[in-house]
Amino acid sequence: MTFDDPRVLLRALFDAALTAADPCETLPRHLPPPPTGRTVVVGAGKAAAAMARAVEDNWPGPLEGLVVTRYGHAVECRMIEVVEAAHPVPDAAGRRAAERILEQARGLAPEDLLLCLISGGGSALLALPAPGLSLEDKQAVARALLACGADIAEMNCVRKHLSAVKGGRLAAAAAPAPVVTLAISDVPGDGPPVIASGPTVPDPTTFAEARAILEKYAIKPPPAVARHLAAAAEETPKPGDPRLAGAGFRLIARPQDALEAAARAAEAAGVAPVILGDSIEGEAREVARVMAGIARQAANHSQPAPPPCVLLSGGETTVTLRGQGRGGRNAEFMLALALALDGRAGIHAIACDTDGIDGSEDNAGALIGPDTLARAAAHGLDAKARLADNDAYGLFEALGDLIVTGPTLTNVNDFRAVLVLPQGG
Repeated sequence: MTFDDPRVLLRALFDAALTAADPCETLPRHLPPPPTGRTVVVGAGKAAAAMARAVEDNWPGPLEGLVVTRYGHAVECRMIEVVEAAHPVPDAAGRRAAERILEQARGLAPEDLLLCLISGGGSALLALPAPGLSLEDKQAVARALLACGADIAEMNCVRKHLSAVKGGRLAAAAAPAPVVTLAISDVPGDGPPVIASGPTVPDPTTFAEARAILEKYAIKPPPAVARHLAAAAEETPKPGDPRLAGAGFRLIARPQDALEAAARAAEAAGVAPVILGDSIEGEAREVARVMAGIARQAANHSQPAPPPCVLLSGGETTVTLRGQGRGGRNAEFMLALALALDGRAGIHAIACDTDGIDGSEDNAGALIGPDTLARAAAHGLDAKARLADNDAYGLFEALGDLIVTGPTLTNVNDFRAVLVLPQGG
């Protein structure tokens, strides 16, 4: 692998990040000992089916249970049922799966074990509305939050207070049975209450905070949602709740793990890695401008590292929809980065969602190089107009620069690598 093929190098760094988050590699060493009673496995998220398969392949006794994952993310399991549902807007399949999962948790005894497998996407997939709310109510709020640019912690705070299962309610339903949660983090800071809206951990957020988030973004919820949030009749279980005394939580993969794996791969290729952070948030196009500035600093002044170097980062950017085009947050980040770099020689980049799906499109992300804008112009594409229309997907599709992996069966959020080569590289 040489600098003559920066696209191959960047893709290799992404692949190294994915391997570090593969449940088959990371989950087995975190399994608890079997109980004297039943072991019931439940879960939700884009990695839930792969995690369930890893449990089956490494568990010494009988298993039963149900996990829900996104459409297209299922894998075959022998003992654990796998259900597919919609993401990021929940659907009836997710609601039915959540009902069944809650029912299984309620039927456990002290000698049993509830093994809960949680990963990114679980908030939408584990969709059981609180009493008095409909699935349509939750769908309307989900769409509004996705469009307004709310970050994941804000979205999940609202979700928890519209749910019968999130925010610790699943673990509370399983009491007095012990609960062990194995989780793959896709959120900045790796906070257990935020990952998939924390169905098995105490929730520090409140109804008042959920109302404030909707007010912040000027979201007018359906009347039933407004009444439910105003009544605040039953708060989520808080730290110290005795129903959660037997609940344990184990993080089996993090965004930082993926970045460190990519850093090792870069070093092996003779490129100095610089990890800028695993929890970078903000509007995708604004984060791109900052990253462009850091890349120029490296190219011009050898700071924070001299070329050849690669700037690695993770986290979850957001996109406030203003146009009518297609494109997830990683494609939007890449188009904004290309515009900010304006053809600067020697700088190449990749940005992908580690679940293989950038937003709602079929790509994981995209690649750019110094020639991206010139190639776009040669195709008759106005890069600035495409960015204004939130149509990064269309531009990169025309250029053949989309990264398409299909579902990766894991999710440690976004992966970004900006490669800075010596001048002329």
